[in-house]
Amino acid sequence: MSEEMRKKNELTEVKEEKRLLALDAARGLAVIGMYIQHFALNQWNSFVSGNTMILFMLCSGISYTIMAERMLEKNAGSKPLNMRILARSVFIDFAGYVLIMLNGPFAVVLTAYAMLYLFTLPLVHLETKKLFLFSGIAFFVCPPLMVIGLSLFENAAILADIAGGPLSALAWMPVFLMGMAIGRSDLHKTENAVKFIASGAMILIPVKIVDVFVMRGLYNSYMEWAASNLSIVNAEVDAYAMWPHNTQPIMWQMLFSSSPQGGSTCELLIGTGGSLILFGVLCLVGNKYGKILKLFCNVGKLSFTMYVLQIVLGWALQSMNTEWSLALMGIGSIPFGGILMAIVVIVLSMIFTKFQCSPFETMMRKFEKKFI
Repeated sequence: MSEEMRKKNELTEVKEEKRLLALDAARGLAVIGMYIQHFALNQWNSFVSGNTMILFMLCSGISYTIMAERMLEKNAGSKPLNMRILARSVFIDFAGYVLIMLNGPFAVVLTAYAMLYLFTLPLVHLETKKLFLFSGIAFFVCPPLMVIGLSLFENAAILADIAGGPLSALAWMPVFLMGMAIGRSDLHKTENAVKFIASGAMILIPVKIVDVFVMRGLYNSYMEWAASNLSIVNAEVDAYAMWPHNTQPIMWQMLFSSSPQGGSTCELLIGTGGSLILFGVLCLVGNKYGKILKLFCNVGKLSFTMYVLQIVLGWALQSMNTEWSLALMGIGSIPFGGILMAIVVIVLSMIFTKFQCSPFETMMRKFEKKFI
């Protein structure tokens, strides 16, 4: 082995040691869940709908804090961090709009993700307790605001990315802030992993009970009221009127439903509770049996590349419009289709890792270096 190759391997090993296996594995599971949701959804794995994105946002918030703390430790001021976040946001935003132009079968959330990076930057220096407080408040404030934004900013691309509905930055803000606060913890400590599991259960169980016995009744009551007041709820909108008189009625019923990617408080809290439990379990496993997580870690390290790949793959299969391409879009209809899809994603990530290929991450890092 050459000296250059040996040094490269040593550097890779050092980087691997700094990475948190549980975080990479959680992010990898989130991406695998997205593939299952888009290509292999069925009644057995329907729980992945919406929850995978919540898990991904929680992991993103954790990664965001870890990255910020490491950069602030290396540099005296905040300017390098600010420039890196700005550069990353621009790159992700541009990539998102390119993917949106494909007009494929799946929603593209990269543009909202880029806005989220920007708008949480001023909160990097907040105390941990304040981050948790802001996150808690956001779970109740952001959903109604994003529902209003869905009406007001429907046809305004950038504003919609910021606050226009359940796939906007504002809708994901509570979970992302929760992740930022969790990122301040020592994620290698077993006691913290147990706290994540306990906290997740304390969130998930009561909120699920409220959702089943309270929110569903409120939803039915609202829909009954809406049915008897169609002239108010479904008032005709003049598309040529001045803003905001040309906007659609606000869909308040979204706040009472826990449907996947609906953006309601209940949906976000249920998904966050489940994600905390899963993350805590992964932390426990990673601390003692790290090798078990490495298959999922490969996907997590290439999360952006794998995310972009599914958007392009969905567009390509839909464009072909052949029997076999349509069959690939519905793998979930065959026995163990979800498991098969998960295996395919893991194998793809192993191939990318084997050849040290991570197109999106590599381009993003090169773009960032031009500004740091």
